[in-house]
Amino acid sequence: MLELMFLKCSCSCGKGLFSPKELRLRTPTMEETVEDPPTSAVLLDHCHFSQVIFNSVEKFYVPGGDVTCYYTLTQQFIPRRKDWIGIFRVGWKTTREYYTFMWVSLPVDLNSHSAKQQEVQFKAYYLPKDDEYYQFCYVDQDGVVRGASIPFQFRPENEEDILVVTTQGEVEEIEQRNKELCKENQELKDTCVSLQKQNSDTQAELHKTQEELEILKSTAQKLEQEAKAQKDGWETELLQLKEQNQKMSSENEKMGVRVEQLQAQLSTREKEMEKLVQGDQDKTEQLERLNKENSQLLLTLTQQKERQKKLEQTVEEKLKQEETTTLKKQQALKDENAGLSKKLSENKIIYDALQKEKERLERENDLLKRENSRLLSYMGLDFDSLPYQAPTSDQGGAGQNPALVYGNPYSGIQESSAPSLLAVKKCPTCKSDFAGDILDFTSEQQRPQPLCLSCPICDKTFPAKEKQIFEDHVFCHSL
Repeated sequence: MLELMFLKCSCSCGKGLFSPKELRLRTPTMEETVEDPPTSAVLLDHCHFSQVIFNSVEKFYVPGGDVTCYYTLTQQFIPRRKDWIGIFRVGWKTTREYYTFMWVSLPVDLNSHSAKQQEVQFKAYYLPKDDEYYQFCYVDQDGVVRGASIPFQFRPENEEDILVVTTQGEVEEIEQRNKELCKENQELKDTCVSLQKQNSDTQAELHKTQEELEILKSTAQKLEQEAKAQKDGWETELLQLKEQNQKMSSENEKMGVRVEQLQAQLSTREKEMEKLVQGDQDKTEQLERLNKENSQLLLTLTQQKERQKKLEQTVEEKLKQEETTTLKKQQALKDENAGLSKKLSENKIIYDALQKEKERLERENDLLKRENSRLLSYMGLDFDSLPYQAPTSDQGGAGQNPALVYGNPYSGIQESSAPSLLAVKKCPTCKSDFAGDILDFTSEQQRPQPLCLSCPICDKTFPAKEKQIFEDHVFCHSL
């Protein structure tokens, strides 16, 4: 009898007994690293677990031995230099919660079959020492999980594993049973491979569907932005049309109704866009409708521009007419200003003549006063002591001074010199008769003066005290 030793597998993998040769562990070297892997706070909902598939993951690994992780890269995934595989405790939330990790090696040729089948080995020193459940996770250099394995444990073999001593017949029976189990295991592996292939195809279709959905979402967002921009443009256009066409009330009402219709259509299209995100397939017809309505709006805008151009031409004609009328008025005011300026210059000449006459009369009056004083002193009387010196306007020239015995000897002189102002008939410069003008001028001075003076040309007002400034201002209009 040949005695052989076999170890019984306590897991439910269906392999049965294994020889010590089959239980040899691979112990390739692994470089230690001190650089932290790239992680992120991305939640599980945003990860893609189907792009990397982990193969031959055991339900538990014996502590103290190295662990080799086998994984397959799908066609939709391209590895990068900073990708890594980490061991995570089941229940992790973000990629920052890894226990240990290893950098992945980039394949030389991504198109070859060997490039899709990859492996990485974890040293026993860095593996967990507890019996919690863990899993492998493939993380790219952006910190996003691209694949995850089934859970496993790090624990020793059960104490139920025993040493069995069998005979040759039992060994043959066990070998036969082992062959059948191996055949069944191979069939299961083939089925698993087909299922994995079907799963990868399903995942690829799902990924393709997700990409199409993302494209639809981006298209919907772009359409919403275009609709919003178009809506803003329409609102701005509407305001401009309202400002430029204030006199066209009927057309404004029509445009208001049109704007309400457009807003209702925009709200309807926004609802249709939301339905489009959920799988609406009528987006092509809606775009055609939008294009037709856009062309109609452009046509309406062209018509409004033509109306605006006609209004501008009408306004220009009215402005030209008003400008011509204004020029005529300005010319009339200039002519009137020239006449006023001429009259003002004549009044100034009269004023200068009157001023000279006044000075002459004052000199004559002074001479008469000195002569009167001399005569009074000659007669032994004081001029200042007389109670009455000059006759009033009520007494006239016939009034006599009661203090004088023989009357006022100069009453005739005063009466004859009183109307000297009225005797001036001609201007010493131009020899023109202005006696009537003088009377009008003196009566005009006796009239109440206005509180303010208004320019007849530009309607600018001046205080009554600034009469000279007012006259200079009016004179400037004639220059």
